[in-house]
This record gives sequence, structure tokens and C-alpha cells, in this order.
Amino acid sequence: MHENPFFSKIGGIVAGRRSKWVTLAIWILLTGILSVFLPNVNSQENNAARQLPTDSWSLEAAALMNEQFPSNEGVPALVVWYRGSGLTDQDLAAVQKVTKQLTDTPLAAQKGLPPLHQMPAPALKGMVSKDGKILVLQISFNEGTETEVLQDGMKKLEEMTVSQLGIDPFEAKIEEDGLHARITGPVGIQTDATALFKGADFTLLLATVLLVLVLLILLYRSPILAFIPLVGVGFAYGIISPILGYLAKQGWITVDAQSISIMTVLLFGAGTDYCLFFVARYRQALLAEKDKYTALRVSFGGSTGAIGMSGLTVIVSLLGLLFAHYGSNHRFAIPFSVAIFIMAVASLTLVPALLAIIGRVSFYPFIPLTPEMRAEKEARKGKRIREQKPVGAMNAALGRVVTERPKSVLAISLIILIALAAFAPQIKFTYNILESFPSTMPSREGFSLLSEHVSPGSLAPVNVVVNTEGKTADVQGALAKLPYVESVSKPEDSKKDANYKVFELIFKQDPYDLDVINQIPEIRNTLEQKLTEAGIANPQVWVGGETATQYDTKTVVERDTKIVIPVVITVIAILLLVYLRSIVATVYLIATVLLSYYSALGAGWLILHYFMDTAAIQGLIPLYAFVFLVALGEDYNIFMISSIWQERNRLKLKDAIRLGVSSTSSVITSAGLILAGTFAVLASLPIQVLVQFGVICAVGVILDTFIVRPFLVPSITMLLGDAVFWPSKVKRAPLASGSKN
Repeated sequence: MHENPFFSKIGGIVAGRRSKWVTLAIWILLTGILSVFLPNVNSQENNAARQLPTDSWSLEAAALMNEQFPSNEGVPALVVWYRGSGLTDQDLAAVQKVTKQLTDTPLAAQKGLPPLHQMPAPALKGMVSKDGKILVLQISFNEGTETEVLQDGMKKLEEMTVSQLGIDPFEAKIEEDGLHARITGPVGIQTDATALFKGADFTLLLATVLLVLVLLILLYRSPILAFIPLVGVGFAYGIISPILGYLAKQGWITVDAQSISIMTVLLFGAGTDYCLFFVARYRQALLAEKDKYTALRVSFGGSTGAIGMSGLTVIVSLLGLLFAHYGSNHRFAIPFSVAIFIMAVASLTLVPALLAIIGRVSFYPFIPLTPEMRAEKEARKGKRIREQKPVGAMNAALGRVVTERPKSVLAISLIILIALAAFAPQIKFTYNILESFPSTMPSREGFSLLSEHVSPGSLAPVNVVVNTEGKTADVQGALAKLPYVESVSKPEDSKKDANYKVFELIFKQDPYDLDVINQIPEIRNTLEQKLTEAGIANPQVWVGGETATQYDTKTVVERDTKIVIPVVITVIAILLLVYLRSIVATVYLIATVLLSYYSALGAGWLILHYFMDTAAIQGLIPLYAFVFLVALGEDYNIFMISSIWQERNRLKLKDAIRLGVSSTSSVITSAGLILAGTFAVLASLPIQVLVQFGVICAVGVILDTFIVRPFLVPSITMLLGDAVFWPSKVKRAPLASGSKN
């Protein structure tokens, strides 16, 4: 094993005979102090943060509505009252009692409420659906109200209803007889989404910890070693949580439930990987060095460069999300980068200190011994002890296959990956958040009731505002003629400027459906043309509401994907070029990870579509998957390639590749299985967006671990020969120390 003298000295500082205790004490003190004096990140969640840029059409429409039609503005909660046999007079009277109490004691941030309790019975019955089974009560709330406030409001609404009716219509199953109530609409969807993520936090953390622990024990067969990475990750999280909590409290970053959930997975997966990279080097060093401190210095010098480079690659990839305009994309950048940085520091300080404290016993019962130590033990016990080799038989065979038959290996690898990537263009996307919910979620049940008995479009009507400039134009007629429009209200004039008129438009289909979302530009164009025909030179049209917001979301996410992906590729390419000093190696390493990414999308779509009955995946996922898979995929390539680069000065390239592949195979396979497992944990959650993200990332990591890293990359390296180092020159010197020249 070759070591960097500078890094070896640092290893002696953080994990020396006395300094190991200082390192451990610093981590304990820091974790304790920060946890006491700073808020944890979960307490600073903001699930109502703005997602779209301020110049988005839907936000401009919302601002105009607030200015010209302030009484109509607000975010609606739709309370769907339903009885399968038809609503009775007693049911309608019960709803009137609820609206009276809501009028007398409004909910926090409540803005608008129809006075149903003041309506005579015939008028109220006129609001019931044609089949007599549905009545919709719309309660509007102030724009920008925090999710926690809305959740409290919905809870109080349910309590209020139960006290008035003596029954709980929110809990009764839809298929049962009796009166039912479900809260849907934008507020219902938002509060349900937050509740899902909050409920998932503890489940996700527990499942991830148990999975990592079980995999570590199975892979390394050492109970002590299995806990060391988890202790490292645990302490790192103990630092990360209060730091991010403080940054969020100061308003410098914004965190939501979804980002915290994904960060937990990233931290355990990537964090365990970094710990294992160091542990693998340490085990190799212990087979040659009797003194554990010498072994730690050697392993520190041999692994720090690769771990540091791997961490830096992930950090800059995540920072590439700063170029994104969509809120949750942009907000991922800083928290995730900080988490990975602290985790990398823990892997190179706390973990070595723990290994120095525990020593060889960390690997019990398969304690690594030098030949001399093994001989002493054999003499003591009077029997032969099984020799421990740095490289197992299977790993050695893998190294031979790749170097002896590189063309066949390359051909088979490319066939598999290209065949999977061919399915990527078939992926269908959706921006319908309801499809992320379980079918039994209240907001989805409420929407289903609206679709069956009223109109799916009534879930989220669209507000269309025009400036007529005093001219006459049949805006209502133009909208009503559109084939996907269910109904259009009569115009309402603004009290501030009568030239501004608003129309409420209801779609025939699900207002979150992609086909409907894509009609927003046509609505604008149709009305601009109508206003032009009326003699208006510069027609002004605004379209607001949830469907318009989803259209802007789709537009911004597609823009982010086109911008962020090239930025991340460019930055990673620069880092690889600086680290490897090879243009050729940089090009094919980037190319292999891109191929792996598209293969992961294709394979993920096959699993989700054909085996999990997913009609479309969320539009945000390709960018999320790209950033994580490319960054983490390069981790494994860097760790393996760095081994080849370290050996290139003292060995022939063929031998360097064989040794590099065989010596890193075991640890990368273990790391890959653990990382894929942590992503797969997401697939157990009742949130489709995380299921889809978890499946695609888990598949991508598996492809990287078992095809790209052990077969594709080394076979390309073998076939290119010394050209892989261009423009660097390779100096052959049998006694060279492995410097990267």
C-alpha cells in the first residue's frame, strides 16, 4: 500500500496514542454543546416555502388577484360531505351548524367561508350534487399560511364537527353507511403531504439504521466493526442537525420534511461508504504492520486522497443545484453539501480515532494478523491458523477476468447498459401530487368523491383575469368553447378597476393531469387573440390557480434539468482532471457514469411501470436521480481508479488494473450494497415520489457497483493502455512510492 506522507502525518495527529482520545472528546463535546444550544433541523421545517421564481405566470396572477380581487383570494380547503344513499335534511343541518361555529370562532388564518347557516333549505339543497350525494364546503385561508397552522386548523375543524354532530365523519370508511367528510383541495393536499413525510421520518431513520447494521454484520461478520460506521454517522448527524437548524433559524437556508428524509438516506449511505473505504485500507495495513498506530498512519495516507476527492465530488455536484430555480431543487444544495462535508470529516477523524482505540479487536472474530503475529499465535496454540489475504479468491479472479478478456467484458457490459438505457425515453412524467398519496389518504379520497359525483375540475378551479381596457370581448364564450373546459363563471369586475375581470374556469378532467396542465398556454393564447380582435393592442391575460402553478412547476423543473446537468458534469470533469491529470480518463469516466445514469432510469422505469404498476413518475425525479447517481457513482470509480493510479509507477498497467480491481472489489461491493439498501428503504414508504426516487437510485447504485466499476471502467482502461494517462507521462520505477505523476 502506498501512502502520502503529508496525510500520514495528519493521521498520526487525529489517531495517535494520545490524540485519539482528544479527537473522540472533541466530537463528544461538539455534539453535546451544539445539541444543547442550537435547534435541531426538524424543528425548523418550513413546508410552505415558495417553490417558483417570482416572475412565474401563476405567481404574477396570484399577485394581481390579491390586488384587484382581494376578497376572492385565498388557498381553499374543500370539505366534501358525502352519504352514499343521498344527503338527508339532518346532514345539511349538521353542515350548517359547522359553518355557524366556523363563522363565530374562525380558524387561524381563515379568510373566506360561505354562510351556509344563513341559507334557506331550498337554496342549500341547490348546492348539492345532481345525484344528491355530495355537498362541498369551501374554506379559504390566507396565502402563505404555514403548514403547521393549516394542520392545526384542520384538526380543530374535525374536533368541531365531532362536537356538533356527535359522530366522526372524517374517520368513517367511505364504503360504510352514514355521513362522511373528507378534506381535499390545495390545503388538504398540502397538509396530507406534510403528515406523510412527518410520519415517515422516524420509520425511515429506524429502517435505515437496522438495514445498515444487518448488512454490515453479514458482509464483515464482525459485530464491533458493524457499529463503528454507525457511531461515525450518528455523531456526524449530531453535528449536522443543530448546524442546519441554526442556519434555517437565521433564514440562511430553508429545509422541509422531504429534504430531511432524503438527507437521512444520503447521510447513512454515503457516510457508511466513506467509513468503509477507510476501514478497508486499515485492514490491509494491519496485515502488514504489527503496530496499529503505524497501520492507521499508512491507511490514512493511502485513503485520504480518494475519500476527500469522493466527498468533494458529491459536494460540488450538490452545489450545482444552486443553479436551479425550483425551490426544493435549489434548497437541497447547501444542507446536503454541509451534511456530506461533515460526514467526510467524521470519516477521517472520528472513525480513525475509534479504530485506534479499539485496534485489531474491531475485526473480531476475524482479526487481521501480520505473518509474524500469525506465526507467534500458531506456536502458542500448536496448530496452523488460516492465512488472511489482502485480496479474496473471488476478487482476485475478477481482476484476472477483466485484464485477460477486456474486449468481451466491455462488449457484455455495454450491451446490458445500453439495452436498459433504451427504455429511458419511454418514461412518462406527471406533476400530479395526488398520485404520490396512498389511495386511502383523506385528500385523495375527497378528490375521488368529487370526480365521481361532481367534477374532478372542481378540486382546483382556475382563475382567469383579463384587462379589457374598456373594450367588449366575449371572454366567457371563448373559454367555454375550449373542449377541455367544464364550465366558466360569469365575469366579476374588480372594485378597484372595472377593466379587470375575473372568470372561474373548471376543467372536465383532473386539474393536476399533465394533459390539462399543458393547456395553460393555449388558454392564454386564446384570450390574447380574442382581446386583440376586440382592438386591444397589448392584450393582458393572467391565469392563476393550482393547474397554472403545476404548469409553471413543469416549466421550471425542465429548465433546471437542462441547466444543472451540464453544470454538474462540467464541474466533476474539472475535478477529475485535476485529480487524475488525464484528459482521456476524465472523458471515459464521465461517459460511463452518464451511461449508468440513463441505464438506471431505464431499469427503474421497467420496475416501476411493469412490476409496480406506475403509470408515470414525478417530473422532479430525473434531476434528483442524476445529481445523486452521478456524484455517488463517481465515488466508486474514484476509489478504484485511485488504486490503479497509485500502482501505475511500479507495475505494468495490466498488473496495476488487476490489483486495483481486486483490492477494491470487496469494499466497493459492500459499500454499494449498503447504499443501494438505504435508497431501497425509501421504497417502503407510502409516498410515491420517494418510492420512485428510491427505486431508480437503488438500481443505479447496483449497476455502478456490479457492472460499471468492476467491469466497464477497468476494461476500458485496459484496452486504452498507457493512453489513459495522457497527457501525463508514466515513469517506471520499481521502488517508486506511488506518487501521482
